[in-house]
Amino acid sequence: MSASGIKAYVAVTAAYWAFMLTDGALRMLVLLHFHTLGYSPVQLAYLFLLYEVMGIVTNLSAGWLAARFGLTSTLYAGLGLQIVALLALSMLDPGWQIATSVVFVMLVQSLSGVAKDLAKMSSKSAVKLLAPEEGQGLFRWVALLTGSKNAVKGVGFFLGAALLALVGFRPAVLAMAALLTLILIAVLVFMPPGLPGGVKGTKFSAVWPTDRNIRNLSLARVFLFAARDSWFVVGIPVFFYAVLSDGTPESARRAFFMIGTFMAVWIIFYGIIQANASKLLARSTTTVPDTIAANQRWVGLLTFIPVILTVALLLQPPGIVPVVVVGLLVFGGVFALNSALHSYLVLAFSKSERVTMDVGFYYMANASGRLLGTFLSGVSYQLGGVSACLGVSAFLTALSWVSARRIR
Repeated sequence: MSASGIKAYVAVTAAYWAFMLTDGALRMLVLLHFHTLGYSPVQLAYLFLLYEVMGIVTNLSAGWLAARFGLTSTLYAGLGLQIVALLALSMLDPGWQIATSVVFVMLVQSLSGVAKDLAKMSSKSAVKLLAPEEGQGLFRWVALLTGSKNAVKGVGFFLGAALLALVGFRPAVLAMAALLTLILIAVLVFMPPGLPGGVKGTKFSAVWPTDRNIRNLSLARVFLFAARDSWFVVGIPVFFYAVLSDGTPESARRAFFMIGTFMAVWIIFYGIIQANASKLLARSTTTVPDTIAANQRWVGLLTFIPVILTVALLLQPPGIVPVVVVGLLVFGGVFALNSALHSYLVLAFSKSERVTMDVGFYYMANASGRLLGTFLSGVSYQLGGVSACLGVSAFLTALSWVSARRIR
């Protein structure tokens, strides 16, 4: 990679890190704040549904926008919209009725969803254009960006829970808006040349991928992320809060820290594994066909983990909480390898001239999976608790394996 390419990669990565730090913190702030206000699991899921819906819409159009107006434009737009979303959320009034608060937060979260996927698509597409072609250069650089991003997002989960316990909801949101504003200014000033501009005349119809493998990979991505979010978004945080809090303010604050710590550790561990996926899987990913076969094996293994956890929760043996914690960390490690393989394969399948559109379609599938998983997390927890969430997760990982088998 050239010196200008490295500078561009660093600038893009720094902007993406800052964004994901605030994104993780915001998700934890909203979840825990509204849970303490008495919102049901289904109502909590509603708060994030429009966020994921807008991710689907944004990813379909973001690839086209980047192809037409340039990657830096969509990256700056993502950071700017997140700042607007944080400032809007600071205006939330505790005196509003529940229905009014839910609608307001859903709308603000939808804006944050647009921002996230503009930033994500821009960053991932930049790797395809900047990474060296030789050896496992592409796999290594995309794994590093994605893994480090998830580790930073994990820190954001802890930050959000800690800020809620220490300073409260509104000051925490305003502090994050101020931090992201400083980052946006720095990126605007120091972003070096190296990313391509847009091409006028690019048609929106071109967003549909021409490669059958990209379509099958995207379907596998839908089910993979639905499997993760079916327990991650609502089920596990609410389950741990019920276990750790007895309803007193002191126990609630302690629960906030412990839930935030677990979510942070899970995401950071997931990010570390993902960032090192090219090393961990070096022998089985020397060619694209080898990588396809590796993905099929790892997603097959992933299916067994939620099955085991579901059975354990139904049997309720002594010490079940540590078993769940360890089991979910194992799930995170295997999930990270699958996610890294996906992120590499979509770039390997894409051609440089339409990478933003292929990546946009792929992350539209990602957002669709998160939407499905978010909805199922609230509904399944309401109906059958965390064991139902994990049972749904097992079914969805099996569907991801079936989809991965169709990649040739």
